[in-house]
Amino acid sequence: MKFLSQYQFKNGLSVKNRVVMSPMTTMASFYNGMVTSDEVAYYALRAGGPGMIVTGVANVSENGKGFEGELSVASDQMIPGLSKLATAIKKEGTRGILQIFHAGRKSNHQVLRGEQPVSASAIAATYPPNSEEPRALTHEEILQIIADFGQATRRAIAAGFDGVELHGANTYLLQQFYSENSNQRTDQWGGTRQRRLQFPLAVIAEVQAVVARYATRPFVVGYRLSPEELETPGIRLADSLYFVDQIKDKVDYLHLSMGSYQRTSLNDPQNTETLLSQFAAHTAGVIPLIGVGSVEQPADAEAVINDGADFVAIGRELLREPQWVQKAATNTPASIRTTFSALDMDELAIPGAMQEYLRTAFRSVMHFTDDETAQASYQNTLAPMEGFEKKL
Repeated sequence: MKFLSQYQFKNGLSVKNRVVMSPMTTMASFYNGMVTSDEVAYYALRAGGPGMIVTGVANVSENGKGFEGELSVASDQMIPGLSKLATAIKKEGTRGILQIFHAGRKSNHQVLRGEQPVSASAIAATYPPNSEEPRALTHEEILQIIADFGQATRRAIAAGFDGVELHGANTYLLQQFYSENSNQRTDQWGGTRQRRLQFPLAVIAEVQAVVARYATRPFVVGYRLSPEELETPGIRLADSLYFVDQIKDKVDYLHLSMGSYQRTSLNDPQNTETLLSQFAAHTAGVIPLIGVGSVEQPADAEAVINDGADFVAIGRELLREPQWVQKAATNTPASIRTTFSALDMDELAIPGAMQEYLRTAFRSVMHFTDDETAQASYQNTLAPMEGFEKKL
């Protein structure tokens, strides 16, 4: 099986297989973003099998926090806890990647302790309907956030991670600057598509400069992006493919964010090719691509690789079955747990707050044994974490 083969990045980082544990929100950090023992236990149970584990998001700035229970990498105080997390993840050669972000307008004054959210422009998000209007960032504040991404990367290196993943998907700040929906600035940071690209390009450049300065071992920089937005105006597939072409020689891997690896365009019903294959046409031979979405059985993982991806990310299935990779490697797919009871979640070291949102927002795709109307995948709709919940 191709997804069990080794891989080596151009900078020399070796990975024992092509399986990646998707970044999933645990909501298990302390109020200030410090790592808890619940988080360490959750990742430790799933370590050892995947070639890489990407953590749930960690905010790089205090005003970049998007929800309660979120990891933080915004100060040096976080390094000891992040070191424990990195050590737990890197069991038996698994590589640990810290996902970093700024939530931008996908936050609110309660999460930010009374402060107004910030974004590229003072335009509220479409989803959820009660989203707060953000304050437009000043030029100086934009430069500070770029620096914050760099300092977060320095801390990830110090904590022992093998890389960082810039979360430019799911309508967070990096995506907000690229989207015509959320960025209607008229200065150097907005306007044309090329100017809307300047913020993510500046973040990538700063992060890579920090890696060059501080990393003493191979350290990768990945980028996650969403293929499309449903809002009008908004990012369309052509915009995302253009984006990929602009950054594919500047980062070490690209990671798609979507709920089904079989998804086709949600905006253009005439485009019947999988999104994965269309991105692969732009990345093949240049940069590794991570495909993702409703991968449950080894045959799904192999299909992702055959459709052009270099890695396959698995999320919900690793919640149900922490030994998924080991069982695939021993050719015992019948033993892979594809359904589970809510009563199993403590045994599976799933933190309490995470259990709650799995029972609610994600219930239809978790395959609980007492759910008779489970949805098979997110092939024809964006998942809640993708930023716009709408059935098509």
